[in-house]
Amino acid sequence: MKEKYYITTAIAYTSRKPHIGNTYEVVLTDAIARYKRQRGYDVFFLTGTDEHGQKIGEAAKEAGITPQQYVDGVAGEIRAIWDLMGASYDHFIRTTDEYHVKSVQKIFKKLYDQGDIYKDEYEGWYCVPCESFFTETQLVDGKCPDCGREVKKTKEEAYFFKMSKYQDRLMEHIESNPDFIQPESRKKEMVNNFLKPGLQDLCVSRTSFDWGIPVTFDDKHVIYVWIDALSNYITALGYAPDAQGDLYKKYWPCDVHIIGKDILRFHTIYWPIMLMALGEPLPKQIFGHPWLLSGTDKISKSRGNAIYADDLVKLFGVDAVRYYLLCEMPYAQDGTISYENIISRFNADLANTLGNLVNRTVSMQHKYFDGVVMPQCPGEFDASVVECALQTVQACTKKMDEFKTAEALAEVMNLARRLNKYIDETMPWVLAKDESQRERLGGVLYNLLEGIRFLAVLLVPFMPRTAESIFAQIGTKEQSLESLAEFGKIVPGDKVGEAVPLFARLDEKKMLEEIAAMQPAPASAPEKKAEEKLPEISIEDFAKVEIKVGLVLESQRVEGADKLLVSKIRVGDEVRQIVSGIAKDYAPEDFVGKKVAVITNLKPVKLRGVLSEGMILAASDKKGLAVLTPDKDMPDGTVIR
Repeated sequence: MKEKYYITTAIAYTSRKPHIGNTYEVVLTDAIARYKRQRGYDVFFLTGTDEHGQKIGEAAKEAGITPQQYVDGVAGEIRAIWDLMGASYDHFIRTTDEYHVKSVQKIFKKLYDQGDIYKDEYEGWYCVPCESFFTETQLVDGKCPDCGREVKKTKEEAYFFKMSKYQDRLMEHIESNPDFIQPESRKKEMVNNFLKPGLQDLCVSRTSFDWGIPVTFDDKHVIYVWIDALSNYITALGYAPDAQGDLYKKYWPCDVHIIGKDILRFHTIYWPIMLMALGEPLPKQIFGHPWLLSGTDKISKSRGNAIYADDLVKLFGVDAVRYYLLCEMPYAQDGTISYENIISRFNADLANTLGNLVNRTVSMQHKYFDGVVMPQCPGEFDASVVECALQTVQACTKKMDEFKTAEALAEVMNLARRLNKYIDETMPWVLAKDESQRERLGGVLYNLLEGIRFLAVLLVPFMPRTAESIFAQIGTKEQSLESLAEFGKIVPGDKVGEAVPLFARLDEKKMLEEIAAMQPAPASAPEKKAEEKLPEISIEDFAKVEIKVGLVLESQRVEGADKLLVSKIRVGDEVRQIVSGIAKDYAPEDFVGKKVAVITNLKPVKLRGVLSEGMILAASDKKGLAVLTPDKDMPDGTVIR
C-alpha cells in the first residue's frame, strides 16, 4: 500500500486575476506533488479559491453584477491559469461550493455550542484589502501595518473565537515538533511576535456586509474569512463535525500546507487552534515560502509592476516560465523577476546548456549510427560522468525533500554542464574520423544518452513537457526515478527519435523591444484648442490631487525612447521613480538638482516598460516645455496648495 501525501496551496482570493507572484505558489506546490508521485506516494494535491468578503462584494457592486457572478468569472480565470501552468491538482475547491458552505456552518455551530465562540462588540480599525482588524497601536502612520493602505474606523456586533484558551497548548506543540513551521526563521517570527506577547480573541463574524456564509442561528451575521477560508483544507476531503468522509480519513492530517509568508500567522496560529478546538489532528508542517519581487518591490497591480503568467507563457513557453520561477526563488529569501533575467536564464540554462546538449547528442546518434544506440565501451572520463549522474540523483532527492527547488535544479544543471564538458573531452567528431574508434564513439554517445535520461527523469517535477520531449528524442521507456539507481538502463539496439530543438536561443534586444511595445502607452492629455474650455471642478475635486515639491536626485534617458527621462526624485522621506516626456528639453545632467512640482497620488503605470510613480508638472508652448519650479527654495516634500 502506498504511503499517502496530502499537500495544499493557500486558496487564491478572487478579487482579481492572479499575477506571477501568486502563480509561483501553485507551480512550487505542483513540483513537490509531482516529485512525491515519482517517489511512489499516493498524493492528494488541493488548490482552489477563496470567494467571500467585503472586498469582493464591493468589486461586484462596482462591476454592476452579483457577487456570485463576479467570483465565477475570477475563479474561472484563476483555474485557467493554474491549468495553463501545468498544475496537477486532484481537487479544486471553491468556498462558494455548497458542501463547503454547509460544513463551515456546522463547524461554526460546534465551536459556539462548546463555548469557544461568543458574541460581543468590536471597535477598531479595519483594512478592507487585507480583511483584517487592527488596534490603534498596531497601525503604522495611521495606516494598515500589512499593506500600508487606509483603514476604516469600525464598530459592530461580532462573534469572537477564544484564541487565548489554546495558546499554551499551541506553544507546546510548536516546541515539541521542531519542523511544524518552516523555514526556521518563520517559526521564530510567529513565536516571538505573536505567541509570546499573548493572543487576543479573534473576530469571526461580520454584520457590515452580507457576502459570506450566513451564521445559521443568527442571520444578521456572516462567517468571517478565517473559519470560512481556512476550513477548506478539511471540507475538501469531506469533513464536517458530524461526519468525516473517506478522503478525510485517508489523507488527514495534511503533510504540508504551502503558503506565502504574508499569511503565516493565520495558518500557524489561527488554523491549528481551530483544529484543536474541533478535536482534530494538526497538519504535520506549514511551509511559508518567500515572495517573488519586481526589483525590490512586492508585485501588485496597484504598484503598476504586475506581470502575468499567461503573458509570460506567450513569450517564453510554459516550461521556461516554470523553470525560472523554481530556480530563481531562494529557500528562505525573496526572489526577483524581470524580463531581462528571464531571457538571461532562458539562453544560458535552457537553450545553451540543456537544449544544445540534447540536440547535439541526438543529432550525432543519427549522423554516425543512423539513430541506433550502440553498446557501452569504457574509456577515459566515463567514470566521472557516471559518478556525477548518480550523485546528482542523491543530491536532488535530498533538496526536494526539503522543498529547496532552486538548489535541486542547480544540481540538475550541473549534471548537464558535466555532460557538455564530456563532449568536449571525448570529441566525438574526431573519433568518427577513425574507424578503429567506432566502438568508442558508440560508447561515448551511449553515455551521453544515458546521462540525458537522468536529466529528463529529474526534470519531470519541474518541466514535465520538456521531460516528455527528451524521453521521445532519446527513445527510452525507462522514465522512473527508481531507474536512476544505476547508470546503464538505455538499451543498445533501440533507436533514438527525431532531434527537435527544445529551446531556441532568444535575441535579447529584439525580445525586450517587443515586450516594451506590449506595455501600456504613456498616458497624455489631449491638446486643447485655445478657445476650448475644460469643465469646472469644485475645490473638493482639486483637493483630491496631491502635489508636492520634489528634488531630482538622478536622471537618465529611457532606452529606445527619444522623449522620455526616468528620474529618481526625493519627495520628503521617500524617493519616487518618475518617467516624464521632457528629454528633448532637458538633458539628464541638467535636470539633476532641480526642485520640481510632483503629483504624488497618481496610480503607478509602466511607460515603455519602466515603472513611473508620479507625474512632473510642466508648461508647454510651440517653443518647447518648462517644468514648474517653486520661486523660493522650499524643502522637498512641501505640499503645494
